[in-house]
Amino acid sequence: MSVIDDDPMVCQAMGMILADYSDGRISVVSTSTAGADAIEHARRERPDVVLMDVAMPGMDGIETTRRLRALPQPPHVLILTSLNPSGTAHRAVEAGAEGFVSKTDAPRDIIRRVLDVCSGAPQFNPASQRQLITGLRAWRPAARRDEARAMLDALPEREREAVLLAAEGYTNAQIAARMFISERTAKAHLSAASERLAMGRVQMARLVERADLPSPDDPAAMYAQ
Repeated sequence: MSVIDDDPMVCQAMGMILADYSDGRISVVSTSTAGADAIEHARRERPDVVLMDVAMPGMDGIETTRRLRALPQPPHVLILTSLNPSGTAHRAVEAGAEGFVSKTDAPRDIIRRVLDVCSGAPQFNPASQRQLITGLRAWRPAARRDEARAMLDALPEREREAVLLAAEGYTNAQIAARMFISERTAKAHLSAASERLAMGRVQMARLVERADLPSPDDPAAMYAQ
């Protein structure tokens, strides 16, 4: 395996921990203090696991992880950190990392995570698990909002306008008056939208509510898409 950290003392300490406490099960083939060097080492030595620091000058640990995971024979990557700044867990997972190891973890815990990740088991410490769960909870409403907006945006312009007005509680007659069309045409727009969306009038109103569209009177509305 390899250890990457911009502090040579951390690389040395981690190398000693892994060698001394693993009873020969782990061998550190290289250490690096920069992302570019880590990638070159990985190409030559093909380590099974890389312990990756996040905060490094130049190419940070997230980008280095992304490039390592893009190699033909990519290593498993565990993020090595003493901090857990907001968003790190999500960025690391998106880049291909399979877990987190804290620099303050007990040696036996670090070794266990290194060995277990080789079997394909994600290795997240409590702090990174909490961050992922919190982020997931925040992501779900945003994802549902974006999905609702996309469904509304897929409607023809006049049908979409009729649906938005109906969601505000306007009757067919009132919708017709506001759109300068006949009531029959307003009803036809709503029926067509209902068929496209496979939703009834109440469901379409809830869709609009979920989309959380900016107010037309908001000067930033045109940039909110």
